[in-house]
Amino acid sequence: MNIEICGDWAVRVVGAGTQAGPVHVDVKPPPAMGVSDEACGPLPVFNPSAGGWAIGYRLAGVLTQETTVQGALTPGSLRQFTRGPAGKELIRGRDYEADLDWGTVGRLAGGVLTAETAVFASYDYSKSRLDSIVNAPDGRLSLRQGGAHVTCSVPPELAAGEQRLANIWIPGRLERLTSANLFPVLETCYPEPPKSTPPPAARLVPEVYAKLVGGQRLRILAWGDSVTEASYLPNPALERWQAQFVSCLREKYPKADIDLTTEAWGGRNTTSYLGEPPGSVHNYREKVLAGKPDLVVSEFVNDGGYSVQRVEEVYGRLAGDFRAIGAEWIILTPHYVLPGWMGLDRQNNIDEDPRVYVGAVREFAARHRIAVADASRRWGRLWRQGLPYMTFMMNAINHPDPRGMRIFADSLMELF
Repeated sequence: MNIEICGDWAVRVVGAGTQAGPVHVDVKPPPAMGVSDEACGPLPVFNPSAGGWAIGYRLAGVLTQETTVQGALTPGSLRQFTRGPAGKELIRGRDYEADLDWGTVGRLAGGVLTAETAVFASYDYSKSRLDSIVNAPDGRLSLRQGGAHVTCSVPPELAAGEQRLANIWIPGRLERLTSANLFPVLETCYPEPPKSTPPPAARLVPEVYAKLVGGQRLRILAWGDSVTEASYLPNPALERWQAQFVSCLREKYPKADIDLTTEAWGGRNTTSYLGEPPGSVHNYREKVLAGKPDLVVSEFVNDGGYSVQRVEEVYGRLAGDFRAIGAEWIILTPHYVLPGWMGLDRQNNIDEDPRVYVGAVREFAARHRIAVADASRRWGRLWRQGLPYMTFMMNAINHPDPRGMRIFADSLMELF
């Protein structure tokens, strides 16, 4: 099957279904959603040095779990005004400023707005969709439109006997389709490596494996950043990657006696922990080493900017410290995040993680015989399942949803 763009909002499918010749499919552009008189309250001062989602007040229409969606606001639609006898429309650049890409606004210091002035906004924005090209049991092709979402779009449901051939990703405001929006379904799931007996864990974390099999007490520490803390999830106790991992371990090893502890610090990395003084709520020696876990599983997407040398320095120290307390270690490679942060301009054809850090971790772990749960490889292949990886982000930046958390758990279970 071949799928290609044949117009601003049209797709041609060749070599699928029973129809003779190519099949043309028309895609509906994302409709503009109108918001009128949104009460913004007194605006905070516009802060151009912050990230676009944190510059000022976040418009509700483009609000995610904690940030805003980039590129969803219709730029020329935003109007700000005050009410009352002296109510008037405000002027951008004089009274307020806005980041139209992120949908955030703030008042300008020295302007007409004060910390008490109530402000209202009207604007248009677009939600995202994942539409599917579906092959019916009789071989006829059709386009099925997915639901509209601010973030975390999911493909439409299929009926019995139907096959999803491709997804078309419409990320909010979009002028026309390009190849970056096409996601043919090349595989239905991640290609798991062949099972081995015993599993890799028996070699890489032998003491942990022995305790699992023998039903001895096993203390696991999940250590990481906001993706490990994950209080943003609907049900963190069940949906965090570490909870899903332990649940899978208990299912596979019925005699397992597992004690799970989480130590996490949002917005920080391993260096942050190493720099905390004694008595700090996140002091490394007191919160990571003192409990003497049998297994440390570390997840730090915020280490993603580390150089090869920095990985060797920091992770070399961690490896020595864990050996000193008798702990074995599994390093989780990180998920993919906002494409621009990774130097990507697309979400398809991205099998190989471009971050220096990821390659450095793999090489470090191989040299030092440390276990790696390579979640990055699984994230890099989501496009092959017809899924843009950003549809897994609850904050439209870097916070995976429960499905994304399962990817981490699956990468860990590959070892066991």
